[in-house]
Amino acid sequence: MAPKKIECYIDCVSPYSYYAFVFLKKNRTILESHGVEVEFIPVFLGGINVGSGNKPPGELPAKANYSRYDSKRAQKYFGLEFETPEFFPILSLRPQRCLIYTQSHYPRSTYESLWLNCFRAMWNDHLDLSISANMLTAVQRTFPDNAQDISAIMSSSDDPEIKGKLTANTEHAFKDLGAFGCPWFWVTDGEGKGEPFFGSDRWGFMWEFLGVPGCGYEVLGVGERTHVETKTLGGARL
Repeated sequence: MAPKKIECYIDCVSPYSYYAFVFLKKNRTILESHGVEVEFIPVFLGGINVGSGNKPPGELPAKANYSRYDSKRAQKYFGLEFETPEFFPILSLRPQRCLIYTQSHYPRSTYESLWLNCFRAMWNDHLDLSISANMLTAVQRTFPDNAQDISAIMSSSDDPEIKGKLTANTEHAFKDLGAFGCPWFWVTDGEGKGEPFFGSDRWGFMWEFLGVPGCGYEVLGVGERTHVETKTLGGARL
């Protein structure tokens, strides 16, 4: 049997990437008990939009109007509350490059801690991470009192090799995997077959593809209780 895996392509400029990150982090232990590995991969959403021909909500009034409703529904479901920053969207190259560097130079726990601090800085604290001083805040929260690591990570955003890696990740996502937004998932089942999934609300489809027991988003009547004893994955039950 081939190893099962969820590759999650995300950008801190995307609130739906934030939802997906928190959801998968919360439920990684249950997924691992089913033999499913989870990996977070930095990409540049702006590059995916250009490469795929997609347009963000800010450029499509109908999409922007709908997002006002959808974002609040998603926040309630995932337990995250924030308002869209006035400076949104940003050119997210700086934070995404710093994440690329951290992924290859530090343990997974540290790398994912920087992801969380970037999301929180951007969405909860309304810090424009394209500005060096604001990105420094997110890095300092991850590496308190460690000047050497902080300096290395901050300078990595200007490193040609790191720039190239982010470009490669981004091009792989839209050229090879068909990505047109974030979060984008490439999911591999136990037979080595891979399929794409898009968005932070496709979990039920994903569990079915992976052969993981679950029922996606379940609606129950007043006072009704499920008779299936399962563990929960956020709103999607395992």
